[in-house]
Amino acid sequence: MTESSATLPWLVIRQDDNGNRYRVGRYATRAEAQRVADGLEQRGHKQLYWVERVDDPQQ
Repeated sequence: MTESSATLPWLVIRQDDNGNRYRVGRYATRAEAQRVADGLEQRGHKQLYWVERVDDPQQ
């Protein structure tokens, strides 16, 4: 695992109308990532946003 994934294990992912997925950002806590995703959803765009944790390949 890289240092950045160890310290920023939470991702916000966006999926557009065509099913394309993009990483919006990495965050230290799930709560922080969820606040970002919620804020983006409040803008009224049709994209879907969600939070997921980076898998640790060492586990």
